[in-house]
Amino acid sequence: MTSSPDSLDASQPLIVFDGVCVLCSGFVRTVVRLDRKSRFRFATAQSPFGEALFHKHGLRTDSYETNLVLINGAPFIRLDSFVTVMAELGWPWRAAKALLLLPRPLRDWLYERIAKNRYAIFGRKDSCEIPSAAMRARMIG
Repeated sequence: MTSSPDSLDASQPLIVFDGVCVLCSGFVRTVVRLDRKSRFRFATAQSPFGEALFHKHGLRTDSYETNLVLINGAPFIRLDSFVTVMAELGWPWRAAKALLLLPRPLRDWLYERIAKNRYAIFGRKDSCEIPSAAMRARMIG
C-alpha cells in the first residue's frame, strides 16, 4: 500500500476526492462503474495520504473544494480534473473534452459555483462512507 505521495505509482491514474461530499463520492462510484480496465485508483482527501497530496500540489487542506486527479504524474484540478477523467474513460465520455472550449475563467467560475455549494445542493455525510469491495481494492492511503 502506498504510504507517501513520493512512492505513488504514476502509471495508475489517481483521483483524490472529498470523501464526505455526496456529489464527489457519487462521481467516484460512477468512475468505478465506467472504468472497465480498472485503471483508476482513489484516495479520500481526508486521509493522511490524500491530505499530503493536496499539500504537495499547493491545494488547501482545510477545505476540499476540488478533486485532485493525477494522470502520468501530472496534476489536474477543478473542471480540468473532471474532463481529464472522462477523457480517460473513452468514448462517449471523452466528449466531455468539449468543455475545454470554454475560456478558463468561465470554467473555473462554473466549477467554483458548484464546489462552494455542493454540500447545500447534494448533501454531506458525517464521515467518509465505507467503500464497496470493488472500491476498497482500488483505494490508496
